[in-house]
Amino acid sequence: MRIGLFLSEPQSIDQLRDSISAAAADGFPSAWLSNIFGLEALTALAVAGSQVPGIELGTAVVPTYPRHPAVMAQQAMTANAALGGRLALGIGLSHQVVIEQMYGYSFDKPARHMREYLDVLLPLVRGEKVDYTGETLQAHLGLSTPGGGFPVLIAALAPRMLKLAAEKADGTVLWMTGPRTVAEHVVPALGEGKRIVCALPVCVTDDVAAARAKAERVFAVYGQLPSYRAMLDKEGAAGPGDVAIVGDEDSVRAQIEAMAAIGVTDFVAAEFGEFERTRRLLRTMLT
Repeated sequence: MRIGLFLSEPQSIDQLRDSISAAAADGFPSAWLSNIFGLEALTALAVAGSQVPGIELGTAVVPTYPRHPAVMAQQAMTANAALGGRLALGIGLSHQVVIEQMYGYSFDKPARHMREYLDVLLPLVRGEKVDYTGETLQAHLGLSTPGGGFPVLIAALAPRMLKLAAEKADGTVLWMTGPRTVAEHVVPALGEGKRIVCALPVCVTDDVAAARAKAERVFAVYGQLPSYRAMLDKEGAAGPGDVAIVGDEDSVRAQIEAMAAIGVTDFVAAEFGEFERTRRLLRTMLT
């Protein structure tokens, strides 16, 4: 299992570059950036990441609804070309409250939308032309953009999305999904040969109760969004604090190693709290 880092929301390209550089210098094989309301992830990773060689850079995740899949393909291929082939493209539906209330798009039939999105996106990033008419999307074009050939992962939590990840994508990107849910719900649905990127909050500390309380505050919104709430409920977790990986060095090491045992291929640490102590422990776990 590879251990990567979740890049906290950077306020500038320079800050992002420095975070990527620190991750690479520490030996982490990958670093992942969300696409929410700050820096646009693909552009930011292309610019900042092109200045730091070696490390894989992933999006976790870019919402699909605001971008036509051909636009996503062109942008991701361009970013991958700038990165010298080090991009992992994570995409996702986002959430109904974001897509409908903020962007003004319909969130109707999300699983069908993602299936049709992949039907267009995947051939394009392989360099193929697309002539496609679906229920939610159309595309009749090819791209001459360099930079194809990267892994495409989807944020898959519900059964239909996991089925899509198994059938069409290279794997899934998970967030706020605890170990029991990964083992019992995600891994069996994906089957063999798929990449399972599992991101969770991590804090190495002697004050477990305080760390869990902090995770509840810092990550509170994820306990309220329906898709993550469903995963927390499957885990029997009251909120984000219950799935955060916290404890002293031996405890955190054991909890992360347990993720490998259940089939996680990439564990991504979202550090919070005691950052220096947490980073020291994570560095010792790199192989």
